Amino acid sequence: MDIILVPGFWLDASSWEEVTPPLVAAGHSVHPLTLPGLESVDAPRAGIGLRTHIDAVVDKVDSFGGNVVLVGHSGGGAIIHGVVDARPDRVDRAVYVDSGPLGEGGVINDELPDDGDEVPLPPWEGFEDADLVDLTDELKEAFRARAIPEPKGVAYDQQHLHDVRRYDVPATIIACEFPSSMLNEMMDAGHPFTEELARVREVDFIDLPTGHWPQFTKPRELGEAILAAVERTN
Repeated sequence: MDIILVPGFWLDASSWEEVTPPLVAAGHSVHPLTLPGLESVDAPRAGIGLRTHIDAVVDKVDSFGGNVVLVGHSGGGAIIHGVVDARPDRVDRAVYVDSGPLGEGGVINDELPDDGDEVPLPPWEGFEDADLVDLTDELKEAFRARAIPEPKGVAYDQQHLHDVRRYDVPATIIACEFPSSMLNEMMDAGHPFTEELARVREVDFIDLPTGHWPQFTKPRELGEAILAAVERTN
């Protein structure tokens, strides 16, 4: 199976390095992506928006002859949902890592402080305590050293969706900050945060208790969780 890995904000393909070994060992072809504007700290970011990133992943999907599994961390969840909407017949499963599908008109996070055309990684004090669980001082230092400013448009642009067949694509939520029990309660209550997820016809959950960056705090466990999701697809 071709597995496309879409990183969250401020990260490139290398952020998946410690996650991929279980997937490769199981015989899958793994494709971690670096999205436009995230190639380096000096890359141009003007004019890059949410649709730019969605289209980049769609192009990757189109480069394969068969179907794929999409994995999106954090803001990457909104991106892979846009791809599911664009290519519902080419995606066997969407795996959301501490994230979920972003519905029509939603934005990833337009409250992040911007610096012109980009959003730098904020100070750690700007994050919730739950985000930082298991992220040691050493990991924080390594994360900040590798962080690349996110194109502002990706964070601020509205999501636009067109094909209701997106709800037919099975989804797996790898629940980190919020346990699956809480997410199910939110779905049952019609909470806006889970409104789009509640419309997906087949959703399952894998609990991986940690902070918002399991690719750093629990990379092996994350790889195994993704593998479990992929195996549910076959």
